Amino acid sequence: MTTQEKLNGSVMGTYGRFPVVLEQGNGETCTDENGKRYIDFGSGIGTSSLGYCNAAWTEAVCSQAKKMQHTSNLYYTKVQADFAESLCRETGYSKVFFCNSGAESNECAIKLARKYSFDKYGQGRHTIITLVNSFHGRTLCTLSATGQDVFHNYFFPFVEGFRYAEANNIEDLKAKIDDTVCAVMLEYVQGEGGVNALEQAFVDAVYEICGEKDILVIADEVQTGVGRTGTFLAGAQFGHKADVTTLAKGIAGGLPMGACLASEKCAGVLDKGAHGSTFGGNPVCCAAAQAVLSTVTGEGFLDEVQKKAAYIREKLSAIDGVKSVSGLGLMIGVELEEKTALDVANAALEKGLLILTAKTKVRLLPPLTITYDEIDEGLEILKSVIEGLGEGILFCTNCGNQVEDGLAFCGNCGTAVEKVPVPAGNAAASDDALSAAPAAAPPIPESYPDISVPPVYQERPVPPPVYQSAPAPDYYGVPAEPAVSSSP
Repeated sequence: MTTQEKLNGSVMGTYGRFPVVLEQGNGETCTDENGKRYIDFGSGIGTSSLGYCNAAWTEAVCSQAKKMQHTSNLYYTKVQADFAESLCRETGYSKVFFCNSGAESNECAIKLARKYSFDKYGQGRHTIITLVNSFHGRTLCTLSATGQDVFHNYFFPFVEGFRYAEANNIEDLKAKIDDTVCAVMLEYVQGEGGVNALEQAFVDAVYEICGEKDILVIADEVQTGVGRTGTFLAGAQFGHKADVTTLAKGIAGGLPMGACLASEKCAGVLDKGAHGSTFGGNPVCCAAAQAVLSTVTGEGFLDEVQKKAAYIREKLSAIDGVKSVSGLGLMIGVELEEKTALDVANAALEKGLLILTAKTKVRLLPPLTITYDEIDEGLEILKSVIEGLGEGILFCTNCGNQVEDGLAFCGNCGTAVEKVPVPAGNAAASDDALSAAPAAAPPIPESYPDISVPPVYQERPVPPPVYQSAPAPDYYGVPAEPAVSSSP
C-alpha cells in the first residue's frame, strides 16, 4: 500500500491533494519520498515563513521541546510572556490573545467586537460587516463571516449578524452601516478571493466612517501579516492601524498558532472567563514564533522582502501568457491569458516547482527567506510551463499522471510505461491508449473547483478516461473520488 493509499483510506476526504508525498525539507527546497527535489513557492500556504528547518527556528523549537512542551493557560510560562511582550512591542498593540489558527483568531476578534459594543451600548449592536469575496475561516462563525454565498449552505443555521459590502465600493459600505453595526472586518489583500489588494481610498473611507461611529475595524492579517507583504503588518502600507488585528499562518514558521491583537481601546474587553484556549500560547509554538519574529524584524530583512517581491513581479510580467500580476509583497497572484491555473500548477509540480492557485489565478507565497538563485530557478520552471503548456503533454497510460518529458517511467506510480502524447487543448489520451489501460485503474475527476467553492456544494462531473492527470488542489480542495451522482 502506498502512502497516498494509506492516507486516503484513513483520513476524511476533505482535501484535493497534489499527487506527491513530501518527505524532507531544507531551506526553500524539499524532496519527496522518491528523492525528487522541489523549489517551494507556496511555503505551506504562506506558513513556513522561514522555509524548511531554518537553523534558528529549529534550535528554538528543539530546545523548548526538551524543557516543557505544554502547561495549559492555568499557569504562567516565561516563553509565552517573552513572546507576547515582543509581539505587542513590535506591532504597537496593547494586549494579545493566543490561539491555534487563523479561524480561531478571527473568532476571538468577532467575540471581542461584539462584547466591546455590548459593554458600551447594550444589546442589539452586534452586526459585523465583511467584504464580498472575503475568506475568514472554516468554523461555523467564520464561514458566516466569509463574504461568499457558496459557503452559506448545508451547515444551517449559520451565525446571524453579518453583512457583506462590495470591496472598494464606498457607497455600498455606507449603505450597509446602521445603528446595529459594531465592526467592519477586512483583509487588505483578499488571498483566497484571488490575491486582490484593496484600494487606498476604500481603506481610508473604512477608517474614517468607523472612527466617526465608534465602530471597530478588524484587520484579518492571517495571510498578509508577519512580513508577507514587505512590512510586518500590511496595514502599515495603507497608513492605518486597526483596533483589532488577527495573525496566524507565518507567525510560528510552520507550527499551529494564531494571535488576536487588541489596541488600548479594547484591550480589556475579554476578561476572565470571556474566552479561552487549551493550547493557545503553547510553549513550543511561542519559542518558534519568537525565532520568526526575531528574524523577520532583523535589520534589513523586510527591505529584502520588498526587493525580492519587486524582482519577481518584474520577471513575471515579462512572461508570455501572463496577463497581470496582483497582490502585495511576496503575496502574488498571476492572472493568465489562456492557460488555467490548475494546469499550470500540475505541470510545475512535474518539473519540480510547488505553487498554489486562488480562484483562476496562480498564487505564489514563497518563503520570506528565498534566495535570488532559487527565485530564478523557480521562475524559469514557471515560464517554461506557462509558455509551453499544451504543446504535446505526456500522460502515463497506467495511472493517468502527467509524465515529465525525458522520463521512461511515471513519477507517480513508478511504472515503466509508454508515454502518450496529447495534442494541445485535448484533456484525454487517444483511443488506442484508452484500450491499453488496465481496467482497474481508478477514475480521476475532470477538474477540481477552487477554494471559493466548498467541496460539499460542488456538483461532480462524470470522470474522463484515466489518462487525465490529477489536477492540483486549491487551499482546501475536494474529495479525491468523484461522487456517483451529480446531485449534491
